[in-house]
Amino acid sequence: MPSAGFAKEHRTRYHAAIWRDVMADLPGIVVTGAAGRMGQMLVREIVASDRARLAGAIVRPGHDWTGRDIGEAMGGPALGVRVEDDPLDAFARARAIIDFTTPEATPGFAALAAQARAVHVIGTTGLDEAHLGPLAAAARHAVIVRAGNMSLGVNLLVGLTRRVAAALDEDFDIEIVESHHRAKVDTPSGTALMLGEAAAEGRGVDLGGVSDRGRDGITGPRIPGHIGFASLRGGDIVGEHDVIFAGQGERLVLRHVATDRAIFARGALQAALWGLDRRPGEYDMTDVLGL
Repeated sequence: MPSAGFAKEHRTRYHAAIWRDVMADLPGIVVTGAAGRMGQMLVREIVASDRARLAGAIVRPGHDWTGRDIGEAMGGPALGVRVEDDPLDAFARARAIIDFTTPEATPGFAALAAQARAVHVIGTTGLDEAHLGPLAAAARHAVIVRAGNMSLGVNLLVGLTRRVAAALDEDFDIEIVESHHRAKVDTPSGTALMLGEAAAEGRGVDLGGVSDRGRDGITGPRIPGHIGFASLRGGDIVGEHDVIFAGQGERLVLRHVATDRAIFARGALQAALWGLDRRPGEYDMTDVLGL
């Protein structure tokens, strides 16, 4: 008759085998820029999720984390996922890619994700027209979900901005003020530009023709109908955005304050899972959230 210890060990191995099978059935997600602050947040969010598994962790070529277990590299227990600096193999075994990297890296990741027919969730900011062309090409073959901000609250703010801008005429000037930590490298923030686009859409104009992004010296009076941007940088501010509608004798201020970067990781994971059953194309968080 088996001993109690043998039976306990057998049950433990049996449950571990079942858990491995369950995890293998979950959609695998690869995180690019895994050594960065946002990348590590994404790794933690995926590992903690019961709806997905971490299938890969990508860093830039030559990074000193290459070859190490991602969990140990982050200062925690091993997670059984080796850090790689070549995304090709990792993308081939993934259902989705979450990418918060740089405008120079993201188009290349988009092409590889399209080859793998994997969902590509893009939180990279600072993209311009030269970067967006390759993304549009990749979206013919795979799902791309791109947003300057992945949080639910910000995307609700975008919708409100569009509606308020449509309701108020040019007697109300629109100013967008954003604040971020001292290490942020792009200005205005991707979220501020999202809000500016929403305001312009509400007014029925093209943002490129009415955007004021810098005022210095003798600028003359404010041009009616223009949308102004102001950026503050300092300390460890996660993200604050105000949309100001300034009229004669009154102001309406719409505001969002982020205090935890985990909201962006949770939104990105939600976007990746949402995209699994979609047709190829370009989407944003308003699609994901049904807004």
